[in-house]
Amino acid sequence: MIRINLLKPEKKEIREVPSVGPPEIREKKKMAYYPLIYLLLIVACVALFFNQKSTLSREQNLLEKAQQEKQAFKDIETKLQKLENQKTILERKITLINSLKSVQDRSVRIMDEISKNIPDWVWLTELNFNGTIIEVKGRALSNNLIADYIDNLEKSPYFNDVELISSTQRRTQADRFMEFSLTLNYTIPGPAPQGEENQKGEKK
Repeated sequence: MIRINLLKPEKKEIREVPSVGPPEIREKKKMAYYPLIYLLLIVACVALFFNQKSTLSREQNLLEKAQQEKQAFKDIETKLQKLENQKTILERKITLINSLKSVQDRSVRIMDEISKNIPDWVWLTELNFNGTIIEVKGRALSNNLIADYIDNLEKSPYFNDVELISSTQRRTQADRFMEFSLTLNYTIPGPAPQGEENQKGEKK
């Protein structure tokens, strides 16, 4: 059997949920949250500010420390450069002193060799040094004495290439003499052989 409902369908009533409190109270509650939000924002900004300030302070300290270290290294480099310059000056002085010392020793030896080979009645007036070349000027009573002097110098182990440059007769009111000029080379003799030294020692 088929039933047909001819009654009108009932309308469902939709009830509105009453809101909590009147609109004025809800608005006041919303407004109450704003100061808290602002306060949180201010606290966050202050915390961020102090954090940035602390970071900046650390960076400045690191920068100052780096600059101090750089200045310290620069001072050390300056001191090292001064020490290097002083070392160079000292080395030059030492080289000059050694050179002068060697020249002094050589000059003393040359003077000794030249003077001990002078015959009687021969005297020197001038000595000039140009490296290993020595120019000797002097006077003698005769050419034979000049020849004897040249022969003595040639026998010395310290001289070679003895050459007479000039020999001129001079005369004063009371005397007559020969004025001469000669050149020679100065050489440092090498060490004597071992056998020769032993023979010298045995002779002694």
